[in-house]
Amino acid sequence: MKVKVVIDDQAYEVEVEDIHERPVIAKIQGERYEVWPEKVRKPTPTVSVPEPTQAPAPVGQEAPGKDLKEVTAPLPGVVVSVLVESGDTVSRGQELCTLEAMKMKNAIMSSRDGVIASVEVNVGEQVNQGQVLMRYSA
Repeated sequence: MKVKVVIDDQAYEVEVEDIHERPVIAKIQGERYEVWPEKVRKPTPTVSVPEPTQAPAPVGQEAPGKDLKEVTAPLPGVVVSVLVESGDTVSRGQELCTLEAMKMKNAIMSSRDGVIASVEVNVGEQVNQGQVLMRYSA
């Protein structure tokens, strides 16, 4: 295979023999070189994210200042399990239900200790982001 390589505005014609052989044999301007390519590592992407003014709430937990009498869907999805019933006493961090979104299962956790007043969804139901899943009593 022949390729044209430009280095510092200087063009070179490089003839490469079998790229899969080791060493790779390259002829540059008639001179033969043995090249031992290193394995290419995928670079770790760096992402610059601005600092949030307020930390987002964990999945299934309400952001500070929201009415903590409701558990809402953090993203659209399908309810695949409901683990509590009306009247159940729950603890902060306890899994209440599971939503499947984009083939990922997301555990919805209780944001506080309390008693479940009502369950507003059923297994198999499609829910929208922000939709009420459950309500706490007082």
